[in-house]
Amino acid sequence: MNELVRLTAVEQRALIDSKEISAVELLEAHETRIAAVNPRVNAIVTHTPEIARNAAKRVDAAIAAGKNPGLLAGLPTVHKDLAETADIRTTWGSPRFKDYVPNRNALIVQRQIDAGAVTLGKSNTPEWGAGSQTFNEVFGATLNPYDLAKTCGGSSGGAGAALAARMVPIADGSDLGGSLRNPGSFNNVVGFRTSAGRVPIFPAAMGWSNTPIHGPMARTVKDCALFLAAIAGPDPRVPISLPDAGATFLGALEMDPRGTRVAVAPEFGGQLPVEPEVSDIVASSDAILKSLGCTVLDACPNFEGADEVFKTLRALGYGRDTW
Repeated sequence: MNELVRLTAVEQRALIDSKEISAVELLEAHETRIAAVNPRVNAIVTHTPEIARNAAKRVDAAIAAGKNPGLLAGLPTVHKDLAETADIRTTWGSPRFKDYVPNRNALIVQRQIDAGAVTLGKSNTPEWGAGSQTFNEVFGATLNPYDLAKTCGGSSGGAGAALAARMVPIADGSDLGGSLRNPGSFNNVVGFRTSAGRVPIFPAAMGWSNTPIHGPMARTVKDCALFLAAIAGPDPRVPISLPDAGATFLGALEMDPRGTRVAVAPEFGGQLPVEPEVSDIVASSDAILKSLGCTVLDACPNFEGADEVFKTLRALGYGRDTW
């Protein structure tokens, strides 16, 4: 494996900033990795190498001219196939839209482009993002890079698998009932469900809705923070967008955990089914947290009726425009 693709997004960005590598060189390393891995994993379902190369060349030209290339300059990325991408096919995993090419970018996509990220294509998702697995009739199933016989989770499964397989260092996702967090855990990467309005959703069918969110995925927390800094921040078209600038997330992440209160609920208080292996792993964190000086509480939110609530949200059409 090319050593460049092993590096974190923060490390890759630093090499570009110091001119030790070019954006084109970084792109070529990831393209080589995609060619070797993606045919088996099927995480990137619409691949746009020419668009990516042109974007990388623009980053290199900006650096050569002494201009600010952007916070994500040169970092290859893929966009979840629920987010509209101008001049790039967007299917929502549905046969009805298998040939649809939008003429606009979703806000989360545009912010990445404006920050200098290099769009390599689209990541797979279940139809309309409805599911905790990642397969559809248009592109088939995305597999887990650690074990091709197992699922990558969903609905941001294509993003999670692409990150785990070192095909990209950052990838956007969305979440209503776990669609960032589920593939994050299944693929050993970070899927961060942000607060509602932290990453404004536009266009959106329901501008006041605070349940579906857009958010970052990466291989490390620091990479996620860098990514979030580029995609967070208010937008006047989104009534629930939060006022803090994205730069808020560029500060130091180190902290003293002593005294931090942490709730641990290995079995969700008996309210939801949990695999024994999962509950055992969560329970084992109790001792680790205490050793760090945290105050650990046995507490859990009230999930009574959660299944019916989730089904209702699905029925209301939280799909194409809101996820």
